[in-house]
Amino acid sequence: MNTSSIIEKYGPREAMEYDVVVVGGGPAGLSAAIRIKQLAAEAGKEVSVCVLEKGSEVGAHILSGAVMDPQAITELFPNWKELGAPLNTEVTEDRFLFLSANKAYKTPSWMLPACFQNHGNYIVSLANVVRWLGQQAEALGVEVFPGFAAAEILYNDDGSVKGVATGNMGVDRHGEPTATFQLGMELHAKYTFFAEGARGHLGKQLISKYKLDAGKDPQTYAIGIKEIWEIDSKMHRPGLVVHTAGWPLDSKTYGGSFLYHLEKNQVAVGYVVGLAYENPYLSPYEEFQRYKTHPEIRKFFEGGKRLAYGARAITAGGLQSLPKLTFPGGALIGCDAGFLNASRIKGSHAAIKTGMLAAEAVFEALNNDRQFDELTAYSAAFEKSWLHEELHKARNFKPSMSKGLVTGTLLVGIDQVLCGGKAPWTLRHKHADHECLKPAADYTPITYPKPDGKLTFDRLSSVFISNTNHAEDQPIHLTLKDASIPVSINLAKYAGPEARYCPAGVYEFVKSDDDSDRLQINAQNCVHCKTCDIKDPTQNITWVTPEGGNGPNYSNM
Repeated sequence: MNTSSIIEKYGPREAMEYDVVVVGGGPAGLSAAIRIKQLAAEAGKEVSVCVLEKGSEVGAHILSGAVMDPQAITELFPNWKELGAPLNTEVTEDRFLFLSANKAYKTPSWMLPACFQNHGNYIVSLANVVRWLGQQAEALGVEVFPGFAAAEILYNDDGSVKGVATGNMGVDRHGEPTATFQLGMELHAKYTFFAEGARGHLGKQLISKYKLDAGKDPQTYAIGIKEIWEIDSKMHRPGLVVHTAGWPLDSKTYGGSFLYHLEKNQVAVGYVVGLAYENPYLSPYEEFQRYKTHPEIRKFFEGGKRLAYGARAITAGGLQSLPKLTFPGGALIGCDAGFLNASRIKGSHAAIKTGMLAAEAVFEALNNDRQFDELTAYSAAFEKSWLHEELHKARNFKPSMSKGLVTGTLLVGIDQVLCGGKAPWTLRHKHADHECLKPAADYTPITYPKPDGKLTFDRLSSVFISNTNHAEDQPIHLTLKDASIPVSINLAKYAGPEARYCPAGVYEFVKSDDDSDRLQINAQNCVHCKTCDIKDPTQNITWVTPEGGNGPNYSNM
């Protein structure tokens, strides 16, 4: 039974009216809500704002490295230290290593480009920073609704965005209401902000409907896979930041690692692989596990204990891939638009800043009794901001590194060190990530070592510690446009890459009773990374929102 049939049977959905609705309770969405309320308080006005968060609580779906530049949060809360923001570990040392199979070559400090220098930044759990932002938002009067996934965009008759509707709850695998059925709710607003993170489900629809990417380079992404470890205190260096490039990836494939020493003997370790990779046998998850076995890396983890696991796609195209930010009735903010600075491996400060800029534009519009129009002041303010200047300096980093490790490093050195990011040229992204995969016949299968259960692990044990949960009988939220394509094209031509690019074991090819192949989708494992939606070579997989509150429950990521 589809949504219109359900509404026809159960009656109209309840509607709630707000001045501003924000979809997504991450750093961008919460900062936007906070800034609107700050401006309203300064002006002595009432502005109603709500934030919808699909996770079971604010922060449950937040995952990032993360080294955080405090510039934007300082603008939002100049007294964040006194208010107890969880930025506890200031960076004390930067190391950048080029890895071969058995050796590590440290880049001298004087050769490190400014983008890899983290003096004055903080190693954080972004999930905990977001929880703190949620508390500040609620204290200012923002209505925050965790466990409610915005599943549908609502439009006015003139085509402007009217708001969103949350998904129905208590629907079985076949789309039929169960005994626990609850009809979704409509949230109407004069303006709606979309802050869903990388490859937002609704953001993707808005970009297509309003052609926001017209004249822009294709967006490009990476997958980031992360673990939290508690390590031996003798190996712990609070504030140490280590990045690597090279092994185990081949020199043609974009990627690298991060290893950040937090407080309490904890280390955040992760691996990033650009999703423009060509080899269908490559598994980002297995590359990450293999990376931890390098002699220079494994020494940190011997005798330690793995505490948490997660994965998330990263929007990495930069300035030349940014879509138009506004449309009638709303705006894209944070990683829903793609504001991450790939050269600095940072996006949280950009998310906070764009949330603030959009908030200032919407407050001005509301103050002038406007609604449902385009917030052009937001785009104009971004173009004049320090963030635009920063992203302009970084614009050539990802296109350079996409040319391979050796050539890319040379180009980045010229662009970032010799030219200071102000080179008189702009390199372009020419292909979407899903277009880059080559036929399996062109490659030899990669044999990855079996996990040892101490340093390296299989997918299912990793998903277990991500605290991922989905209602077992709900509709599968990983939908196929054509159910025959996974076998007839993906398996036949690309050796079934979805079984390897997914970091959670969602996709596997199994034999049917008649010995034919079929794709099995284990949707209950999904950690909402969105990699399948991005990398599927035929763009046959579409990620849609599952029941609100479902998915991972990250505690310290």
